[in-house]
Amino acid sequence: MKKIICFLSAFIAAASVSNFSYGQELFQLNNASIDEETISPVYQFEYIPDFTYSQVEQRIQEMETSMPFELNERIFAFINYFAVRNRDYTKMVLQRKDIYFPMFEEALAAHDMPDDVKFLAIIESGLNPKAKSRVGAMGLWQFMPATGRMYNMQANMDIDDRMDPEMSTEAAAKYLKSLYRMFNDWEVALAAYNCGPGNVRKAIRRSGGKTKFWEIYNYLPKETRSYIPQFQAMMYLIRHAEEHNFVLEEPTYPIAYEKINFNQELDLEELANLTGVCIEDLEHLNPSIQHRLIPVSNKHMAVRVPKSKIEYITENKDHFASAVKLTSERAVDLRLASNQTANRSVAKANAEVSTGERTRVAYKVKSGDVLGKIAQNHGTTVTNLKAWNNLSSNNIRVGQTLYIYTKNGSFDNSIAQNTGASGNQKVYTVQPGDSLWLISKKLNGVTVDQIKRLNNLNSNQIKPGQKLIIG
Repeated sequence: MKKIICFLSAFIAAASVSNFSYGQELFQLNNASIDEETISPVYQFEYIPDFTYSQVEQRIQEMETSMPFELNERIFAFINYFAVRNRDYTKMVLQRKDIYFPMFEEALAAHDMPDDVKFLAIIESGLNPKAKSRVGAMGLWQFMPATGRMYNMQANMDIDDRMDPEMSTEAAAKYLKSLYRMFNDWEVALAAYNCGPGNVRKAIRRSGGKTKFWEIYNYLPKETRSYIPQFQAMMYLIRHAEEHNFVLEEPTYPIAYEKINFNQELDLEELANLTGVCIEDLEHLNPSIQHRLIPVSNKHMAVRVPKSKIEYITENKDHFASAVKLTSERAVDLRLASNQTANRSVAKANAEVSTGERTRVAYKVKSGDVLGKIAQNHGTTVTNLKAWNNLSSNNIRVGQTLYIYTKNGSFDNSIAQNTGASGNQKVYTVQPGDSLWLISKKLNGVTVDQIKRLNNLNSNQIKPGQKLIIG
C-alpha cells in the first residue's frame, strides 16, 4: 500500500520476537547458502528497562554538560515519570528535536550561552511551535503577548510572531541572558523564566538571602519547584535515550528551507498549487501563519519554502506574483475555511453527547495524568475531552475537574473485582508505562515482591493489558 506524505520521514521496519531483550541483535543464516548471512537488528519498542537511582546518578556524574547538576529524589521522580509513565511524551519530543535543536544551538552559541538551555523548550512546549497555554502563552518558548511585544514579536488575527521558531528562539535567548545577568545562576535564571523575576527575588528574600535554586526551592511557587527538576530530567533522558529503550520507529527529519519575500499580501494555498509544494509543508515551515494567508499588514514577511523548490520559485517569482496575490474576498474564504475546520471536530464530539447514549461523569485529574491517558482509559479521544471541557490546549492540572461522557456512565477502571473458586480477588490491568515499582506505589501496602509472588513472576517484565492479582 502506498502512502503519500508531505513530510520527510523515515520508517524503521521491525518484527517482534518472543523472549527478546532490548539491544540484542539476531543473526539469521540464509538456508540457501551457508556463506550468506543476513544481519537483522530487531527491537522490542514497548520494552521498558529497569533502572536504579545509583545507575542514573553515575550516568549524570559522567555527563559532559555546560549546566552540571546533582541527582536528588525530586529529579529522579521526573526521570521515572518521563522514562516510564509518560513515554509517549518523551518519544514525541525525541521525534521533534532534530527539527529544532540545531536552530537552538546556533542561537545559544551566538549569545555565548550554555548549549543545554535548549532543553527548556521541551518543558515549555514539547517542541510544538503552535503550543498554546491556558493563560495565552504561545509558541516553542511560550511567550505571553506583552513579553512578546518587548522583543518585537507582534500578533494579529492572521500572523502571530510568537509561533515563528526563529523569532521566538532569538527572543528567548535574549530574555534568558538578561535573567542570568540578574541572578548570576542559570538554574535561578530558568526559574525566573517560569515564574518571573519578581517571584524569584521574593524567594531569595524569604530564604534569608540564599542565591541557589535548591536553597530557595521551598520559597518558590509550586509550579516552578517542578520546572527545574523536569528540565534536568530531560537533560539526562535525551542524552541516555538508548539506555531507556527510546528507539524511534519513525524518525522525523527537518525540511531544508530557504526564505523568499514577495513583498505583498499572499495566498499560501495558491502558492502551493502553482509551485507544487505541499500546503502542509508550507504550514509546517511557517507556523506563525494562521489562515494560509499573509495580510497586507505583514506583506514584507518572508515565506519559508522547501529548498528543493527555491530555484524554481525565484526564477518565476514575477510570474507568480499576480497569481498568488491575496484579494479581500479570498481572505474571507480562507479565514472561514480555517475556522470551519477547527469547529468541525468540536461539532463531532458534541454530536455524540446529543444522542443521549452517553452519561456525563466528573473526573478529577490526578498526578501523572495526561489527556491521552485519560481518553484511552475512558474509551474516548483527546479531541472529545478538549471539546467537552472547552480546553484550548492539552495542558491540565492536578485537581482539575474534567467532564467525560461515558457509555453506560461507567469508567474503564484498571482495578476490578474477580470472583473465582478461591473467592474474591483484586485484579489490576497493566497500563501503558506501568512498571511493578509504579504499581506497588499506586497500591499502598503491596510490595513488588508480593505482586511477583501472587502472579508467579520470575522477572520484573510486564506488558500493557496484562492482568495482575494484587490481593
